[in-house]
Amino acid sequence: MQIYLPIAEVSVNAFLLLGLGGIVGILSGMFGVGGGFLMTPLLFFIGIPPAVAVATEANQIVASSFSGVLAHFKRKTVDLKMGCVLLVGGLIGAALGVQLFTMLRQIGQVDLLVKLCYVVFLGIIGGLMFFESLRAIRRSKSPQTIRTRKQRGWIHALPFKMKFRTSGLYISVIPPVIVGVLVGILAAIMGVGGGFIMVPAMIYILGMPTKVVVGTSLFQIIFVTAFTTLLHATTNYTVDMALAVLLLVGGVVGAQIGARIGVKLKAEQLRILLSIMVLAVCGKLAFDLLVQPSELFSLGGALEGAH
Repeated sequence: MQIYLPIAEVSVNAFLLLGLGGIVGILSGMFGVGGGFLMTPLLFFIGIPPAVAVATEANQIVASSFSGVLAHFKRKTVDLKMGCVLLVGGLIGAALGVQLFTMLRQIGQVDLLVKLCYVVFLGIIGGLMFFESLRAIRRSKSPQTIRTRKQRGWIHALPFKMKFRTSGLYISVIPPVIVGVLVGILAAIMGVGGGFIMVPAMIYILGMPTKVVVGTSLFQIIFVTAFTTLLHATTNYTVDMALAVLLLVGGVVGAQIGARIGVKLKAEQLRILLSIMVLAVCGKLAFDLLVQPSELFSLGGALEGAH
């Protein structure tokens, strides 16, 4: 069943889009990531132009994250105070990112930048997560005394401290705001919720307990991606609603299934699965950038650069 996407200017199978939305929704519920870092490259692979894929995917993440967050609210695993601090940084970052995206689009370089960003980020994060997860699995198998989390670090020396009761933390608001700004910029340029950076940063930099991280990450992602979508729609006109609706339907259903699966698996198993998926997508994108395309000339890129 082919449908024509007016903004993307391509015809795509509707069931394929529903399936992709569902798969990414499941990942969103399981891992606390918006899923955009997998969905956006998948949209490139089926022929959606990168500028449209980025802006539209930000829209789809809003719904799948909202669906996932509801499940976490029921379990009381959302730190609202921390979510709001991250959100302040996220909104600032999103506004900066959309400005940069618009500039690159005007000089015709946005497609290359988006793909290069994906290869670099997915490669680094996938690799780090993979090795860290292997270490965690080894540690859990070897009998040892339970170690307490080291409390003192450079973060505890920073000013502007706040108490985050749900996370059991008393830390400066500066690191969460900086993490939020970075994630906001990525949301605008890469069409991602930024969960794949947010989740490791919340665990390893801020020292938040893993059970609270997923729900808090999703809570912040909802607002940052909604803001990003609004900015893209009004400045770049690259949000394809037909594409977004199909991805939304699949994503919302998938997120509920994912949240249930996530409860049954151990944190180390979840992380290693996620890292393998990240590295696989990174490899495919890098391969596509390096291999000579079947069509050497593209009219679309030339016309966009000429405007």
